[in-house]
Amino acid sequence: MRMPPVTPAELREAIAGTLALHVKSYDLAAACVRLGLAPQQSGEDPFTSKRLYVRARLQDKNLPELTALARQVISEYGDDDLRRLYERLGLLGVDGEFRNLIFAADGPKPRIVLPDSVGNTIRIVENERFCLVYDEPLKDQGLTWSDLLAWWQRHHPQDAADSSRARITLHDRLRRSLGDNGAEQLVFDTYVKLGFDLPALIPQVYLHYDPYTARELNGLPALGRQRMDFLLLMNNRARAVIEVDGRQHYAGPDGRADTAAYAAMMTEDRELTLQGYEIYRIGGHDLTNHTSAEAMLTDLFTRLLHRHGHHIP
Repeated sequence: MRMPPVTPAELREAIAGTLALHVKSYDLAAACVRLGLAPQQSGEDPFTSKRLYVRARLQDKNLPELTALARQVISEYGDDDLRRLYERLGLLGVDGEFRNLIFAADGPKPRIVLPDSVGNTIRIVENERFCLVYDEPLKDQGLTWSDLLAWWQRHHPQDAADSSRARITLHDRLRRSLGDNGAEQLVFDTYVKLGFDLPALIPQVYLHYDPYTARELNGLPALGRQRMDFLLLMNNRARAVIEVDGRQHYAGPDGRADTAAYAAMMTEDRELTLQGYEIYRIGGHDLTNHTSAEAMLTDLFTRLLHRHGHHIP
């Protein structure tokens, strides 16, 4: 059975309990300051109740802030109860080598196998040369343009010493994977204009092998959809799928409504949502007018990023 989502109140209580258990009263004020919490105020006394002392400093913290703090507390104090709660957020990694992201194919679709589900390794057995593979651990803030650029430079020595050139070649390589799909190009181009210090908008994702959710599935398939149009990996490993829906998503070759295809798409959406993904569908009709489409997309991305603690300069 899938556990209910973790609430901010639940996480606040667990953090307060962990610090109350592991930190002496005379050390608690200093420990809170070291963790980035408010310093002790006049009239406050951690000797009265350590739990209440910490809880008071957590009342104004939202879920992303509490999540980051919980990770720091686990790292310093190793509390098993807090760790189990944190694991329910789907944020802790697993041991073993794995390739996280296969994306931006500009040729035939890659064929992917999972030879070692315990070690979380995957292998591309066909058409690997046509796709990109990001094979580094994800950070708490997900995967940013800066992370992607640094990875690109490490794998392309000709761009290693010139960040400006690397940004251009990486951009061109990603955009090339969109082919001649004008709607997807518009989505990508609009997002790129928002700035470089943001999560990367990753195009044509054939596999996001996600060990943070796969271990919760009890043997069920991890992802039904073979390819996502775009993927954003954001703060605290929040995951958002952006899909651009053309006629093929709801109609057959004859132009008539295809209820079976639509139902299959909705089934896949439900599975992704249950695994922790947010799914945002954009109708192709909304992208026919370039000016209004760009305004709509800018608003969508701005609100989505802000929701997860990313702010556009």
